[in-house]
Amino acid sequence: MRLENFLAAKPLFYEKIDYERFPNIYKKIEKYFILPKIVHIVGTNAKGSTGRALAHLLHVKGYKVGHYSSPHILKFNERIWVNGLDVEDNLLESTHKKLQNILDVDDSNALSYFEYTTLLAMLIFCENCEYVVLEAGLGGEYDATNVFKKELSIVTPIGYDHESFLGHSIEEIANTKLRSINNDALLAKQYDNMVYDLALKRVNEIKRDLFFADSFLEDEFYDDLKNYIQSKNYPAFFYNNFSTAFCAYRLLGFEVDVNLLDGLKLFGRCQKISNNVTIDVGHNPMAASVLLEHFRTKKVVLVYNSYNDKEYTKILSILHPIIQEVQIIDISNEREVLKSSLEEALNSQNIKYSQFKKIEKDLEYLVFGSFSVVEKFLNAR
Repeated sequence: MRLENFLAAKPLFYEKIDYERFPNIYKKIEKYFILPKIVHIVGTNAKGSTGRALAHLLHVKGYKVGHYSSPHILKFNERIWVNGLDVEDNLLESTHKKLQNILDVDDSNALSYFEYTTLLAMLIFCENCEYVVLEAGLGGEYDATNVFKKELSIVTPIGYDHESFLGHSIEEIANTKLRSINNDALLAKQYDNMVYDLALKRVNEIKRDLFFADSFLEDEFYDDLKNYIQSKNYPAFFYNNFSTAFCAYRLLGFEVDVNLLDGLKLFGRCQKISNNVTIDVGHNPMAASVLLEHFRTKKVVLVYNSYNDKEYTKILSILHPIIQEVQIIDISNEREVLKSSLEEALNSQNIKYSQFKKIEKDLEYLVFGSFSVVEKFLNAR
């Protein structure tokens, strides 16, 4: 069975998660994985841009590098980046066949969508890469990506998201993610001071070192990075993401230079795709807050929708000061919030709304709410 059909038969989410399944299956086949050097990234926001920046830096240095991220926007291949490009279809299919031969049938069928694709990606990386930047999925401690031995752990900003899986407080969510650390760790700038204390507690428990991305490098470098971001018209919030990537790069033993970022491509992360349209795959309050700051001097038409388990009322409240109008885009997903519920949230905040139809050239648009929103928008253009 081809990979696309095989994955289509697997559920994307389970109501009850079996935390032992993936580690037990991996132990059976571990001998087939000769691992490259792995940098593991956990957090709520900025995993994708931080990870891609680090992968880019290592690639520019001349190493064979892989970057695993999720979910994808338009095509599954986006999840597995190898040496500057999304993985090719023929390599995906040939590696899928290898993995099917390695796994027994029951284990292959039992693995979730994310668990199987994690093994698929790692098998590709083992045969093609010297370094891998491995982005966790929803969690940390029990995430499928956490079974692999790492060189370094990176913790990006932690906030509220996926509470039904991770916990209903910052402390619960942070501990779930921080318990994935079993080696030296790099902590990005956090928005809740509690995370600093919890991270220090974790590394003290395992007797490893913790480094802080907002103070690890020389002051002159941070100044150069700010100037570089301004010169390239990057959103200001990329400063923390890129500085974290550079700190990791230094911790891996390399000299930093802001110009190494030249040529970096970030798909769907506050990306301006035309003069008046910006797309962003963020979907939680923390992502909304950084977009509020980025667009603080403008009014935008927000092309929006949400999953029913997201804090859409809070997100709309955060973005309210920059919203001229919300235009609802249908995403045709079983997790999509009821339109009546979304409209109720909009009415409660006196936000004007309508159905998205087309882009008008004299308005500024922000497409935001989830990977599915961005996917639907791009496919509808």
